[in-house]
Amino acid sequence: MGVDITILVGTMTGTAEMVAQEVQQALETAGHRASIQVMDNLDAGVFQRGGNFLICTSTYGNGDVPDNAQALINSLETWRPDLRNVTYGVIALGDRTYKDTFCQGGIRFDKMLAELGARRAGEMLMHDASSGTLPEELAAQWVVPWVEQYLAPLRQH
Repeated sequence: MGVDITILVGTMTGTAEMVAQEVQQALETAGHRASIQVMDNLDAGVFQRGGNFLICTSTYGNGDVPDNAQALINSLETWRPDLRNVTYGVIALGDRTYKDTFCQGGIRFDKMLAELGARRAGEMLMHDASSGTLPEELAAQWVVPWVEQYLAPLRQH
C-alpha cells in the first residue's frame, strides 16, 4: 500500500516541472501514487484536505518564488490557514553562484508552511545548478527513500 503525494510545481523555465515528472515516475515505480499540480492559479485552498505534499520549486529573480507560485504564497500569507493536517517536503532548485538567494524560493515555502502548522518531513533537497549534477536525477534518487523513511511510517498511526 503506497503513499499518496501531491507534487506542487513552481517554475519559470520548466526545469522544476521536469524534476517533478521524474520524481512522479520514481514514486509510481516504487508503488506510491503521485499527482503533479503546477502552481498556476492555485491558492491556499490546495492544502484544505490535508495530506502529503512535495513542493518542487525554483528560485527566481532576487530570491523569490517563480511567477506561477506568487498567487499561492501570497494567499498563504494573507489567509494564514491552519495546516496541521499537512505533511510536506521541499525540492528547492537554485544556483550557489547567487549566494544570498540560493534556493530561497523553496526556503520561503518551507518557512511559510511551517509557520502555518504543517510538518516538514526530513530535510529539504537543495539542488545547486552550478554543481554539474542534473536536478531531475538527484531528485529521483532522493524521493523514494524520503517517502519511505518519513511518510510511509505515518500511515500506521
